[in-house]
Amino acid sequence: MRLFIAAGLSSDVKRAVANVQDQFRRQQVSGNFTPRENLHITLAFIGEYNDPERVLEALESVSFYPFSIKMDRLGSFGDLWWTGFEDSRELESVVRRVRHALSDAGIPFDNKKFRAHVTILRKPQYYRGSIPHAQMEAVSMTVVSISLMQSVRGKNGMIYTELGKVNANME
Repeated sequence: MRLFIAAGLSSDVKRAVANVQDQFRRQQVSGNFTPRENLHITLAFIGEYNDPERVLEALESVSFYPFSIKMDRLGSFGDLWWTGFEDSRELESVVRRVRHALSDAGIPFDNKKFRAHVTILRKPQYYRGSIPHAQMEAVSMTVVSISLMQSVRGKNGMIYTELGKVNANME
């Protein structure tokens, strides 16, 4: 099964992302837009791994307190367009702890440098005579949990299912 660890998004952040996607659609940009229900921040991509219980055990060793992050930019990695977040020491710390927990448990994962972003569009297509642009509302949210997610390719795209989550310490 294909697994990853993610931070879910607040409804305000999802609304702001959907607004950006709608602005691009109105400019006749097409491609693989990420459905609202699939929007997330990937903290660690595991890939094919058939022991989700082991991953959950590792994830449960990661302790953190609720923290705020702010989505405030747009960007791209080649043909992948995203919305991004301002630097957050708290988020970076959680990512490091998640990745250390996976490593300590012997669970393989993609150890690319972490960049806090939400994928909004893959393989964009647009009239090359004008560069699409969008205005993005800066919006903050509080991260209160991290989730183990399963990714399955359906006939209409990827389907993400939460297999378990770890909540922030509220004390």
